[in-house]
Amino acid sequence: MTEQDIDKGRKNAIISYITIFGVIIAYYLNNEDDKKSDFASFHIRQSLGLWLSFIVINLSVTRNFDVFMLRACTYIFFFTLIIYGLSNAIARKSQPVPLLGNLFQKIFSNLGR
Repeated sequence: MTEQDIDKGRKNAIISYITIFGVIIAYYLNNEDDKKSDFASFHIRQSLGLWLSFIVINLSVTRNFDVFMLRACTYIFFFTLIIYGLSNAIARKSQPVPLLGNLFQKIFSNLGR
C-alpha cells in the first residue's frame, strides 16, 4: 500500500470501527470512489469480522449462560480488539488483530476488491 492509498482510505478505515453501522457506511464510502483504497478495505474486513463475531457470540453463547463473568470477559475481549484495530487504522498500519485477524482476511477476501 502506498502513502497516497493510506491517506485516501484512512478516514473510511477509522469509521469502520465505530459500531456495525460504521462498517456499512465505510464500505459504501469506499466503493463510491472510482479507485478503492486497499487500506480501507483491509480495515473494513477486520472490523466487519470483529463486529459479526461479537454479535454472534453475544447472542448465542453469553445469552444461553447467564453468567456475569462470561459476559464481562466477552465484552472486554472484543472491546480490546476493536481498540487495537482502531489504533492501527489511526497509526496507518495494516496489521491484523490478534487471534482472529488473519481469519477475517481470508473469510472476507472478496469484500472490497
